[in-house]
Amino acid sequence: MQRIAMLGGGFIGRFYAESIHGQRSRDKVVAIYARREETAQKFKTDYGCDFASTNMEEVIAHPDVDMVCIALPNNIHETAVNLCAKHKKSVVCTKPLGRNADEALRMMQTVEEAGIFAGYLEDLCYTPKFLKSLESVKSGALGRILWAKSRETHPGPHSDWFWDKEQAGGGCMLDLGCHCVEISRNFIGKDVRPVEVMCWAATQVKPIDAEDHAIALVKYENGAIGQFEVSWTFRGGMDLRDEVMGTEGTIWINNFLRTGFEMFTTGKGADYVAEKAESNTGWLFPVGDEVNDLGYNHMFTDMFSAQEEGRDPAETFYDGYVVNAVLDAAYRSAETKQWEKVNLPVWRGQEGLKPESTLVEYDADHYLIKQEMTHDGRNKLILKEKASGKIIERDIM
Repeated sequence: MQRIAMLGGGFIGRFYAESIHGQRSRDKVVAIYARREETAQKFKTDYGCDFASTNMEEVIAHPDVDMVCIALPNNIHETAVNLCAKHKKSVVCTKPLGRNADEALRMMQTVEEAGIFAGYLEDLCYTPKFLKSLESVKSGALGRILWAKSRETHPGPHSDWFWDKEQAGGGCMLDLGCHCVEISRNFIGKDVRPVEVMCWAATQVKPIDAEDHAIALVKYENGAIGQFEVSWTFRGGMDLRDEVMGTEGTIWINNFLRTGFEMFTTGKGADYVAEKAESNTGWLFPVGDEVNDLGYNHMFTDMFSAQEEGRDPAETFYDGYVVNAVLDAAYRSAETKQWEKVNLPVWRGQEGLKPESTLVEYDADHYLIKQEMTHDGRNKLILKEKASGKIIERDIM
């Protein structure tokens, strides 16, 4: 059983609490910290907490607390992590880990030096569809991974602090791109170094200082490409889609918005539909089990089980730091309009990888380009002659 202090009583803290109380049926949020007294007291009442306070350290240090869950604005993450290290409390932190890689690296080093358990709450790497897809990728069903793409777009976040560049650290790229980068890292291989990024970002709609739309390519040392598309300007709800392509196959995932559940209503009796839904009338796309489908249940089960078993969770502070480093390069590229190097002063993956050969042996004299069955029943080969480099066709029986 985990006895948890929730730091933050807003939208994400409530999502987390519902998952924590519902998944393993033995974990409990026992304490709540919020910056406003009324928020703390309402959360305490709604989720049956024993203790509420507007003093963060008091909540973290409470003797009944085993683990701290950080669901706070980005600019407060490091302060909270430092207090968890001071009081030797296990900690899990919402995404992104830091506003930049320097913050994230300091947080990672702080928990490691303190010897405390730390997990990175990257929920979209725990959705049921993602976990099943990752299992297929790791089993080799898609062959060598060439390209991984992730998209998250919606009309914008719920709370005011997201729109403040100083508090948030960035705009939609930091808020949503952190999901997308980590999804691609998992598919390509988290031990494969991301080396450089090309990014376009702009403020197209919202009257804010940060970007509200961005697209980027991330090159990996083994030749694979990660791609992300993120926006706070997309109309119509929240769109979560992933694609991964390998030499032997392809996976398409739609986690939200168009998942097979469609409903029309005039609005009579309508209320909440789904996160980021813009309307409760017309054609709607509800979600069967939002907390589960967004990965929260599997995420907290992994975090709590890892802490109890003395192992690392699937997503660690180190992963959060690497994601922040990739996004730092994306922000630099958006300014310079050039490929920008990913700076990783601490790297724990493979070194010196090279792109794999594209040459597939067919026989002693040829490489195989393609084999296909044509509409007229022929089994056709397209080959490359090794000696001359000439491309030829050949029919086989």
